[in-house]
Amino acid sequence: MTQLLVSVTSVAEAQIALENGVDIIDLKDPAAGALGALPLSQIEEIVDFIDERKLVSATIGDIPMQSQLIFDSVAKLTNIKVDFIKIGFFPTDDYQATLDRLKTITSKGVKLVAVLFAEHQYSDTLIRSIQQAGFNGVMLDTAQKDGNTFMYYHSAVNCKKFAKRVLEFGMSFGLAGSLQLQHVVAAKELKPTYIGFRGGVCEENKREFCLNSDKIRAIRKAL
Repeated sequence: MTQLLVSVTSVAEAQIALENGVDIIDLKDPAAGALGALPLSQIEEIVDFIDERKLVSATIGDIPMQSQLIFDSVAKLTNIKVDFIKIGFFPTDDYQATLDRLKTITSKGVKLVAVLFAEHQYSDTLIRSIQQAGFNGVMLDTAQKDGNTFMYYHSAVNCKKFAKRVLEFGMSFGLAGSLQLQHVVAAKELKPTYIGFRGGVCEENKREFCLNSDKIRAIRKAL
């Protein structure tokens, strides 16, 4: 069964997620970009509150693909008990240097998720390289939160090929990016491990606004 991931910004929102059947609670600051990071102290507070009742993921932020910078940001999060650490793969000429650097972290059992963006083009070999670096999963998201989903940028056939490739390499596969209730059926056809929401489960569908329990429950039911 496809799991439901919802991004939260505070203990209060984490409580809403817990009360409404969310499977993975994602810690993110929507006001700070596609993968905006919360302060470490705030992440710790929310993680302590959740207290292992649900899986927790957190993002390192909208950071350029500089190997040492990425490594340092990930290393800081490993000191906090999150289950997955999300890393945005923003455009660069060389992902391999960062992947090689992160092997020292994945070799210790830390679960990393590579977030690829539907607006960008990636080499055909990147998924294999991500798997060889020890990543736990790959997520297809959107960098621009303008209402366009991954389906705006790619055909259903290409999306299915992408999803199949990730899953065949033994990694988890997640979908996110301006998704709302009406997108659930099409998203489920790709057989993702989980589907992520923020704006689609907020008041007025605005990702900076508070979570709406009714919207979370409706998506939970659709899944």
